[in-house]
Amino acid sequence: MAAVLPTSDFKGMAVEEFDTRTLLAHAARQARERHYEELFIVDVDSHHYETESLRDIVEYFEDPVLRQNAKATIGRRTTGGGGLIPGQIGNQDQFGRVTRYSLRQEEKTPPGRTRDVVLAQRWMDAMGVDIAMLFPTPMLQLSFHPQIEMQSGIARAYNRFVVERILPEEPRIRALLYLPAFDPEACYKMVRDFADKPGVSGFMVTATHQVPVHDNALMKTYAELEERGLALAFHGGFHWTDGAFRTHNRFIAAHALGFVFYNMVHLTNWIVNGMPERFPKLKVIWMESGLAWIPFMMQRLDNEYMMRSNECPLLKKLPSEYMREMYYSSQPMEVPNDLSALQQTFKMINAETQLLYSSDYPHWDFDLPSTIYDLPFLSKQAKRNILGENAARVFNLERPAQKLAKIPAA
Repeated sequence: MAAVLPTSDFKGMAVEEFDTRTLLAHAARQARERHYEELFIVDVDSHHYETESLRDIVEYFEDPVLRQNAKATIGRRTTGGGGLIPGQIGNQDQFGRVTRYSLRQEEKTPPGRTRDVVLAQRWMDAMGVDIAMLFPTPMLQLSFHPQIEMQSGIARAYNRFVVERILPEEPRIRALLYLPAFDPEACYKMVRDFADKPGVSGFMVTATHQVPVHDNALMKTYAELEERGLALAFHGGFHWTDGAFRTHNRFIAAHALGFVFYNMVHLTNWIVNGMPERFPKLKVIWMESGLAWIPFMMQRLDNEYMMRSNECPLLKKLPSEYMREMYYSSQPMEVPNDLSALQQTFKMINAETQLLYSSDYPHWDFDLPSTIYDLPFLSKQAKRNILGENAARVFNLERPAQKLAKIPAA
Protein backbone atom coordinates (compact mmCIF):
# COMPACT_ATOMS: atom_id res chain seq x y z
CA MET A 1 0.00 0.00 0.00
CA ALA A 2 1.39 3.42 -0.97
CA ALA A 3 2.47 5.79 1.78
CA VAL A 4 0.42 8.92 2.31
CA LEU A 5 1.95 12.40 2.41
CA PRO A 6 2.08 13.72 5.98
CA THR A 7 0.72 17.13 4.99
CA SER A 8 -2.96 18.04 5.31
CA ASP A 9 -2.90 19.95 2.01
CA PHE A 10 -2.22 16.70 0.20
CA LYS A 11 -4.21 14.34 2.39
CA GLY A 12 -4.93 11.12 0.58
CA MET A 13 -2.35 11.64 -2.15
CA ALA A 14 -0.31 8.49 -2.76
CA VAL A 15 3.44 8.67 -3.16
CA GLU A 16 3.01 7.50 -6.75
CA GLU A 17 0.99 10.68 -7.38
CA PHE A 18 3.63 13.06 -6.02
CA ASP A 19 4.13 15.75 -8.65
CA THR A 20 5.76 19.18 -8.76
CA ARG A 21 2.75 20.55 -10.63
CA THR A 22 0.46 19.57 -7.77
CA LEU A 23 2.74 21.09 -5.14
CA LEU A 24 2.84 24.35 -7.07
CA ALA A 25 -0.86 24.60 -7.91
CA HIS A 26 -1.20 27.79 -5.86
CA ALA A 27 1.84 29.27 -7.61
CA ALA A 28 0.20 28.62 -10.98
CA ARG A 29 -2.98 30.30 -9.77
CA GLN A 30 -0.93 33.35 -8.76
CA ALA A 31 0.68 33.41 -12.18
CA ARG A 32 -2.72 33.45 -13.87
CA GLU A 33 -4.23 36.04 -11.54
CA ARG A 34 -1.29 38.42 -11.94
CA HIS A 35 -1.11 37.93 -15.71
CA TYR A 36 2.49 36.80 -15.84
CA GLU A 37 1.89 35.98 -19.49
CA GLU A 38 2.51 39.71 -20.05
CA LEU A 39 5.93 39.60 -18.37
CA PHE A 40 9.34 38.22 -19.22
CA ILE A 41 10.44 36.44 -16.03
CA VAL A 42 13.99 35.22 -15.43
CA ASP A 43 14.92 33.26 -12.31
CA VAL A 44 18.64 33.78 -11.72
CA ASP A 45 18.94 31.38 -8.77
CA SER A 46 17.32 27.98 -9.15
CA HIS A 47 18.65 24.62 -8.08
CA HIS A 48 18.53 21.04 -9.09
CA TYR A 49 19.64 18.12 -6.98
CA GLU A 50 22.58 16.88 -9.01
CA THR A 51 23.21 14.08 -6.52
CA GLU A 52 20.19 12.30 -7.97
CA SER A 53 22.17 12.11 -11.22
CA LEU A 54 25.54 11.20 -9.70
CA ARG A 55 25.79 7.93 -11.59
CA ASP A 56 25.53 9.85 -14.84
CA ILE A 57 27.78 12.71 -13.72
CA VAL A 58 30.70 10.51 -12.68
CA GLU A 59 30.87 9.14 -16.22
CA TYR A 60 32.01 12.62 -17.28
CA PHE A 61 35.20 12.49 -15.19
CA GLU A 62 38.05 12.99 -17.64
CA ASP A 63 40.72 11.46 -15.41
CA PRO A 64 40.19 7.67 -15.52
CA VAL A 65 41.59 7.19 -12.01
CA LEU A 66 39.32 9.82 -10.48
CA ARG A 67 36.40 8.40 -12.47
CA GLN A 68 36.99 4.95 -11.06
CA ASN A 69 37.44 6.32 -7.55
CA ALA A 70 34.19 8.28 -7.84
CA LYS A 71 32.25 5.30 -9.15
CA ALA A 72 33.57 3.10 -6.38
CA THR A 73 32.76 5.74 -3.76
CA ILE A 74 29.12 6.23 -4.63
CA GLY A 75 28.49 2.52 -5.20
CA ARG A 76 24.75 2.04 -5.12
CA ARG A 77 24.12 5.29 -3.29
CA THR A 78 22.58 8.05 -5.42
CA THR A 79 21.53 10.65 -2.85
CA GLY A 80 23.15 12.89 -0.27
CA GLY A 81 26.34 13.08 -2.30
CA GLY A 82 26.86 9.32 -2.21
CA GLY A 83 29.97 9.79 -0.09
CA LEU A 84 31.51 11.88 -2.86
CA ILE A 85 30.35 15.38 -1.89
CA PRO A 86 30.89 16.71 1.66
CA GLY A 87 27.73 16.62 3.75
CA GLN A 88 25.96 19.53 5.38
CA ILE A 89 24.44 19.48 8.84
CA GLY A 90 21.05 21.15 8.67
CA ASN A 91 17.32 20.75 8.50
CA GLN A 92 16.39 22.12 5.10
CA ASP A 93 13.41 19.77 4.90
CA GLN A 94 11.96 21.00 8.21
CA PHE A 95 12.35 17.51 9.72
CA GLY A 96 10.45 15.92 6.84
CA ARG A 97 7.60 18.42 6.69
CA VAL A 98 8.72 19.85 3.32
CA THR A 99 7.65 16.92 1.17
CA ARG A 100 9.35 18.07 -2.03
CA TYR A 101 12.63 17.05 -0.40
CA SER A 102 11.77 13.62 0.91
CA LEU A 103 9.49 12.51 -1.94
CA ARG A 104 10.98 14.13 -5.03
CA GLN A 105 12.59 10.83 -6.02
CA GLU A 106 9.12 9.33 -6.25
CA GLU A 107 7.98 11.78 -8.92
CA LYS A 108 7.35 10.15 -12.28
CA THR A 109 8.95 11.53 -15.43
CA PRO A 110 8.52 10.37 -19.05
CA PRO A 111 10.96 7.76 -20.36
CA GLY A 112 13.62 8.99 -22.75
CA ARG A 113 13.81 12.43 -21.12
CA THR A 114 16.50 13.80 -18.81
CA ARG A 115 14.84 13.83 -15.40
CA ASP A 116 16.44 17.10 -14.27
CA VAL A 117 15.04 18.85 -17.32
CA VAL A 118 11.49 17.57 -16.86
CA LEU A 119 11.36 18.61 -13.20
CA ALA A 120 12.72 22.05 -14.07
CA GLN A 121 10.13 22.54 -16.82
CA ARG A 122 7.33 21.68 -14.39
CA TRP A 123 8.23 24.23 -11.73
CA MET A 124 9.12 26.90 -14.30
CA ASP A 125 5.74 26.61 -15.99
CA ALA A 126 3.87 26.64 -12.69
CA MET A 127 5.60 29.85 -11.56
CA GLY A 128 5.46 31.51 -14.96
CA VAL A 129 9.26 31.57 -15.31
CA ASP A 130 10.54 31.91 -18.87
CA ILE A 131 14.26 31.31 -18.28
CA ALA A 132 16.01 29.79 -15.27
CA MET A 133 19.68 29.91 -14.31
CA LEU A 134 20.37 26.42 -13.02
CA PHE A 135 23.19 25.34 -10.75
CA PRO A 136 23.92 22.62 -8.21
CA THR A 137 22.75 22.20 -4.63
CA PRO A 138 24.78 19.65 -2.60
CA MET A 139 27.84 20.72 -4.60
CA LEU A 140 27.61 24.12 -2.89
CA GLN A 141 29.59 22.35 -0.15
CA LEU A 142 32.20 21.04 -2.58
CA SER A 143 34.70 23.66 -1.45
CA PHE A 144 35.11 21.67 1.77
CA HIS A 145 36.35 18.56 -0.05
CA PRO A 146 39.82 17.80 1.34
CA GLN A 147 41.20 16.66 -2.04
CA ILE A 148 41.69 19.57 -4.43
CA GLU A 149 41.99 17.30 -7.47
CA MET A 150 38.68 15.62 -6.60
CA GLN A 151 36.96 18.96 -6.06
CA SER A 152 38.12 20.14 -9.48
CA GLY A 153 37.33 16.77 -11.06
CA ILE A 154 33.76 16.74 -9.73
CA ALA A 155 33.25 20.34 -10.81
CA ARG A 156 34.41 19.65 -14.34
CA ALA A 157 32.37 16.46 -14.61
CA TYR A 158 29.29 18.30 -13.40
CA ASN A 159 29.81 21.17 -15.84
CA ARG A 160 30.20 18.72 -18.71
CA PHE A 161 27.00 16.93 -17.66
CA VAL A 162 25.08 20.22 -17.66
CA VAL A 163 26.51 21.41 -20.98
CA GLU A 164 26.14 18.10 -22.80
CA ARG A 165 22.96 16.66 -21.28
CA ILE A 166 20.75 19.39 -19.82
CA LEU A 167 21.26 22.56 -21.85
CA PRO A 168 20.79 21.02 -25.33
CA GLU A 169 17.45 19.52 -24.27
CA GLU A 170 15.83 22.74 -23.02
CA PRO A 171 16.90 26.20 -24.24
CA ARG A 172 14.83 27.83 -21.45
CA ILE A 173 17.40 26.49 -18.98
CA ARG A 174 20.65 28.42 -18.79
CA ALA A 175 23.65 27.69 -16.60
CA LEU A 176 26.03 29.41 -14.25
CA LEU A 177 28.77 26.80 -14.23
CA TYR A 178 30.68 25.90 -11.08
CA LEU A 179 34.19 27.28 -10.51
CA PRO A 180 36.44 25.44 -7.99
CA ALA A 181 38.08 28.49 -6.42
CA PHE A 182 40.64 26.36 -4.56
CA ASP A 183 42.20 25.50 -7.94
CA PRO A 184 42.78 28.76 -9.89
CA GLU A 185 44.24 26.98 -12.90
CA ALA A 186 41.22 24.71 -13.11
CA CYS A 187 38.98 27.80 -12.91
CA TYR A 188 40.76 29.45 -15.80
CA LYS A 189 40.62 26.31 -17.92
CA MET A 190 36.93 25.89 -17.06
CA VAL A 191 36.11 29.33 -18.42
CA ARG A 192 38.24 28.81 -21.53
CA ASP A 193 36.66 25.43 -22.27
CA PHE A 194 33.00 26.11 -21.49
CA ALA A 195 32.38 29.83 -21.99
CA ASP A 196 31.31 29.47 -25.62
CA LYS A 197 28.99 26.52 -25.06
CA PRO A 198 25.33 27.23 -25.87
CA GLY A 199 23.32 28.03 -22.76
CA VAL A 200 26.26 29.10 -20.58
CA SER A 201 25.51 32.56 -19.16
CA GLY A 202 28.32 32.82 -16.64
CA PHE A 203 30.11 31.11 -13.78
CA MET A 204 29.48 30.71 -10.09
CA VAL A 205 31.74 30.54 -7.04
CA THR A 206 30.47 29.01 -3.83
CA ALA A 207 30.87 31.70 -1.20
CA THR A 208 31.65 29.24 1.60
CA HIS A 209 35.20 28.80 0.34
CA GLN A 210 38.11 30.42 2.19
CA VAL A 211 40.18 31.49 -0.81
CA PRO A 212 40.95 35.23 -1.02
CA VAL A 213 38.98 36.53 -3.99
CA HIS A 214 41.84 38.96 -4.63
CA ASP A 215 44.41 36.16 -5.02
CA ASN A 216 46.59 37.01 -8.02
CA ALA A 217 46.19 33.47 -9.31
CA LEU A 218 42.50 34.22 -10.02
CA MET A 219 43.11 37.42 -11.98
CA LYS A 220 43.33 35.81 -15.40
CA THR A 221 40.01 34.05 -14.79
CA TYR A 222 38.35 37.39 -14.02
CA ALA A 223 39.97 38.94 -17.06
CA GLU A 224 38.71 36.12 -19.27
CA LEU A 225 35.16 36.52 -17.95
CA GLU A 226 35.27 40.28 -18.43
CA GLU A 227 36.55 39.98 -21.98
CA ARG A 228 33.79 37.52 -22.86
CA GLY A 229 31.06 39.59 -21.22
CA LEU A 230 30.09 36.76 -18.86
CA ALA A 231 28.82 37.22 -15.32
CA LEU A 232 30.54 36.05 -12.14
CA ALA A 233 28.27 35.10 -9.25
CA PHE A 234 29.17 34.56 -5.61
CA HIS A 235 26.53 32.25 -4.16
CA GLY A 236 25.90 32.46 -0.43
CA GLY A 237 25.88 29.43 1.84
CA PHE A 238 26.49 28.30 5.37
CA HIS A 239 28.61 25.71 7.11
CA TRP A 240 27.56 24.96 10.64
CA THR A 241 30.92 23.42 11.59
CA ASP A 242 32.93 26.45 10.52
CA GLY A 243 34.60 28.09 13.52
CA ALA A 244 32.48 31.23 13.35
CA PHE A 245 29.26 29.24 13.75
CA ARG A 246 30.15 26.48 16.20
CA THR A 247 28.51 28.30 19.09
CA HIS A 248 25.11 28.09 17.38
CA ASN A 249 22.89 25.32 18.70
CA ARG A 250 20.02 25.89 16.24
CA PHE A 251 19.86 25.56 12.47
CA ILE A 252 18.02 28.88 12.18
CA ALA A 253 20.99 30.73 13.67
CA ALA A 254 23.61 29.16 11.40
CA HIS A 255 21.36 29.66 8.38
CA ALA A 256 20.44 33.28 9.18
CA LEU A 257 24.03 34.40 9.56
CA GLY A 258 25.90 31.96 7.33
CA PHE A 259 24.30 32.89 4.03
CA VAL A 260 25.17 36.52 4.64
CA PHE A 261 28.55 36.17 6.34
CA TYR A 262 30.58 34.61 3.54
CA ASN A 263 29.36 37.06 0.91
CA MET A 264 30.14 39.92 3.29
CA VAL A 265 33.71 38.64 3.61
CA HIS A 266 34.24 38.24 -0.12
CA LEU A 267 32.56 41.51 -1.07
CA THR A 268 34.75 43.38 1.43
CA ASN A 269 37.91 41.84 -0.01
CA TRP A 270 36.67 42.48 -3.54
CA ILE A 271 36.22 46.18 -2.89
CA VAL A 272 39.14 47.09 -0.62
CA ASN A 273 41.54 45.36 -3.02
CA GLY A 274 40.29 47.45 -5.90
CA MET A 275 38.77 44.68 -8.01
CA PRO A 276 36.05 46.97 -9.42
CA GLU A 277 38.78 49.24 -10.77
CA ARG A 278 40.86 46.38 -12.13
CA PHE A 279 37.84 44.79 -13.86
CA PRO A 280 35.35 47.63 -14.38
CA LYS A 281 33.28 45.77 -16.99
CA LEU A 282 33.02 42.47 -15.10
CA LYS A 283 29.41 41.86 -14.07
CA VAL A 284 29.52 40.66 -10.45
CA ILE A 285 26.44 39.21 -8.71
CA TRP A 286 25.95 38.46 -5.02
CA MET A 287 23.41 35.68 -4.64
CA GLU A 288 21.16 34.16 -1.99
CA SER A 289 22.08 36.49 0.85
CA GLY A 290 18.92 38.56 0.88
CA LEU A 291 19.16 42.35 0.82
CA ALA A 292 19.22 43.63 4.41
CA TRP A 293 23.00 43.28 4.71
CA ILE A 294 23.80 45.54 1.76
CA PRO A 295 22.94 48.95 3.30
CA PHE A 296 24.85 47.90 6.44
CA MET A 297 27.94 47.09 4.38
CA MET A 298 27.66 50.29 2.39
CA GLN A 299 27.67 52.38 5.54
CA ARG A 300 30.30 50.31 7.32
CA LEU A 301 32.78 50.27 4.45
CA ASP A 302 32.27 53.95 3.62
CA ASN A 303 32.95 54.88 7.22
CA GLU A 304 36.15 52.82 7.37
CA TYR A 305 37.32 54.04 3.98
CA MET A 306 36.99 57.71 4.86
CA MET A 307 39.28 57.17 7.84
CA ARG A 308 41.80 54.81 6.19
CA SER A 309 41.59 55.42 2.44
CA ASN A 310 45.37 55.04 2.21
CA GLU A 311 44.86 51.27 2.60
CA CYS A 312 42.73 51.16 -0.56
CA PRO A 313 44.91 53.04 -3.08
CA LEU A 314 43.11 51.62 -6.13
CA LEU A 315 39.71 53.01 -5.18
CA LYS A 316 38.58 56.22 -6.87
CA LYS A 317 35.22 56.53 -5.13
CA LEU A 318 33.39 55.33 -2.03
CA PRO A 319 32.83 51.59 -1.53
CA SER A 320 29.06 52.15 -1.59
CA GLU A 321 29.33 53.63 -5.07
CA TYR A 322 30.98 50.47 -6.35
CA MET A 323 28.36 48.38 -4.56
CA ARG A 324 25.58 50.26 -6.37
CA GLU A 325 27.11 49.14 -9.65
CA MET A 326 27.07 45.47 -8.66
CA TYR A 327 24.11 43.11 -8.99
CA TYR A 328 22.14 41.28 -6.31
CA SER A 329 19.65 38.43 -6.42
CA SER A 330 16.46 38.99 -4.47
CA GLN A 331 16.08 35.77 -2.49
CA PRO A 332 15.51 35.45 0.41
CA MET A 333 14.11 38.94 0.43
CA GLU A 334 13.54 40.14 3.97
CA VAL A 335 10.08 41.74 4.13
CA PRO A 336 9.74 43.76 7.37
CA ASN A 337 6.45 44.86 8.90
CA ASP A 338 7.40 48.39 7.94
CA LEU A 339 7.80 48.33 4.16
CA SER A 340 9.55 51.69 4.24
CA ALA A 341 12.72 49.88 5.37
CA LEU A 342 12.61 47.62 2.31
CA GLN A 343 11.82 50.58 0.09
CA GLN A 344 14.88 52.39 1.41
CA THR A 345 17.01 49.31 0.76
CA PHE A 346 15.77 49.19 -2.84
CA LYS A 347 16.66 52.86 -3.22
CA MET A 348 20.16 52.39 -1.79
CA ILE A 349 21.06 49.51 -4.12
CA ASN A 350 19.47 51.02 -7.27
CA ALA A 351 17.17 48.01 -7.35
CA GLU A 352 15.38 49.08 -10.52
CA THR A 353 18.54 48.40 -12.52
CA GLN A 354 20.65 46.18 -10.22
CA LEU A 355 18.26 43.69 -8.58
CA LEU A 356 17.56 40.30 -10.18
CA TYR A 357 14.60 38.12 -9.27
CA SER A 358 15.46 34.70 -7.89
CA SER A 359 13.27 31.92 -6.52
CA ASP A 360 15.86 29.56 -4.99
CA TYR A 361 13.42 26.77 -5.79
CA PRO A 362 13.07 24.05 -4.53
CA HIS A 363 14.50 25.13 -1.17
CA TRP A 364 12.24 25.50 1.85
CA ASP A 365 12.43 29.31 1.78
CA PHE A 366 11.92 29.89 -1.96
CA ASP A 367 10.26 33.07 -3.27
CA LEU A 368 7.61 33.23 -5.99
CA PRO A 369 7.62 36.09 -8.54
CA SER A 370 4.79 37.64 -6.49
CA THR A 371 7.42 38.57 -3.89
CA ILE A 372 8.47 41.30 -6.32
CA TYR A 373 5.23 41.77 -8.23
CA ASP A 374 3.19 42.59 -5.12
CA LEU A 375 5.47 45.31 -3.72
CA PRO A 376 3.31 48.45 -3.63
CA PHE A 377 6.18 50.94 -3.92
CA LEU A 378 7.49 49.61 -7.23
CA SER A 379 6.39 51.04 -10.57
CA LYS A 380 5.26 48.71 -13.33
CA GLN A 381 8.54 49.24 -15.15
CA ALA A 382 10.57 48.54 -11.99
CA LYS A 383 8.70 45.25 -11.58
CA ARG A 384 9.41 44.34 -15.19
CA ASN A 385 13.08 45.19 -14.79
CA ILE A 386 13.60 43.18 -11.60
CA LEU A 387 11.56 40.19 -12.75
CA GLY A 388 13.39 39.80 -16.04
CA GLU A 389 14.68 42.80 -17.94
CA ASN A 390 17.72 43.35 -15.71
CA ALA A 391 18.70 39.70 -16.09
CA ALA A 392 18.26 39.92 -19.86
CA ARG A 393 20.81 42.74 -19.86
CA VAL A 394 23.26 41.05 -17.46
CA PHE A 395 23.19 37.68 -19.19
CA ASN A 396 22.76 38.90 -22.77
CA LEU A 397 19.42 37.11 -23.13
CA GLU A 398 17.16 37.60 -26.09
CA ARG A 399 13.72 38.79 -25.05
CA PRO A 400 11.17 36.45 -26.63
CA ALA A 401 8.45 37.79 -28.89
CA GLN A 402 5.93 35.84 -26.85
CA LYS A 403 5.70 34.24 -23.44
CA LEU A 404 7.76 31.05 -23.14
CA ALA A 405 6.35 29.62 -19.91
CA LYS A 406 3.21 27.56 -20.35
CA ILE A 407 1.29 28.47 -17.20
CA PRO A 408 -0.98 25.51 -16.37
CA ALA A 409 -4.71 26.09 -16.61
CA ALA A 410 -6.85 26.01 -13.47
